[in-house]
Amino acid sequence: MKEIEISIVIPVYNSAQIIDELHNQILIALNGQVDYEIIFVNDGSKDESWNKIKALAKGFGTITGINLRKNSGQDNALLAGMRICKGNHLVIMDDDLQHNPKDILKLYNECKKGYDVCYANFIELKENRIKKVGSSVNGKMAELLVSKPKGIYLSPFKIINQSTVAEIVKFSGPYPYIDGIILTITQNLAQVDVEHQPRLSGKSNYTFSKSVTVFMKLFTGFSVVPLRLATFTGIVATLVGFCLLIKYLYDYFITKNFIEGWTTPVVLIIFFGGLILTTLGIIGEYIGRMYLTLNNKPQYSISEIVRSNTDAK
Repeated sequence: MKEIEISIVIPVYNSAQIIDELHNQILIALNGQVDYEIIFVNDGSKDESWNKIKALAKGFGTITGINLRKNSGQDNALLAGMRICKGNHLVIMDDDLQHNPKDILKLYNECKKGYDVCYANFIELKENRIKKVGSSVNGKMAELLVSKPKGIYLSPFKIINQSTVAEIVKFSGPYPYIDGIILTITQNLAQVDVEHQPRLSGKSNYTFSKSVTVFMKLFTGFSVVPLRLATFTGIVATLVGFCLLIKYLYDYFITKNFIEGWTTPVVLIIFFGGLILTTLGIIGEYIGRMYLTLNNKPQYSISEIVRSNTDAK
């Protein structure tokens, strides 16, 4: 049996109209260049995506299809594929052909120079403004929370070597974030410039809420910095409150210069009340994630796996 050099894991959501063309372009880009496999993970699609994947998997020995029982999120779907891949290198790419299969070999050749991960750095993002802003904010947060090297763009299109994949799949929490896990494992990263393609058809599944979800995974899933910030903010607020107390007592007893009314108490209540609620919210987010982790909330549930001439389980 030939050794597989590149595994390509692609999470699929409502992309029935694109899957055939995506496979054709991968076939053209890689056929005869390296031995590869493609793992399509159907993440609870509501269209005919799974039927398309099954047809491809039964017709091509290079394709494996995984069907999840419900939509579990992109990173969870990726883990499902990563745990069965066999390649010496793993490519992660989206299902909408905005990531050009022709660039896979460019990522592969760069990664083979000794890097653990090589990211695709898009020269110009062909995305809506919300996604651009969300990517920028999450990138800055990654620099603060998990020491992301400056200048590295955390692209969803990347290649990872086998030893790093073996470490990533050990993650057992219910809220995986692949880039966050990578940055806690290694700083041996590279990137290559590639063109970002327009989506082949349909509209993007990316929403503002998904950007917030990624932000919260990073914010509370891979660092205790938010808790430390909450503690620091609490200390600063206490010092500010103490200074105000001294000032008001001085004005009241010494200068007799004070304003009658409720303005000051109301301002202080709003300020400190908001601060307390924000801090409690951060702590509650950590506690909630700990609760779900301790209760073994599954990352995903697989209903079916199909390969050529192999019925699923």
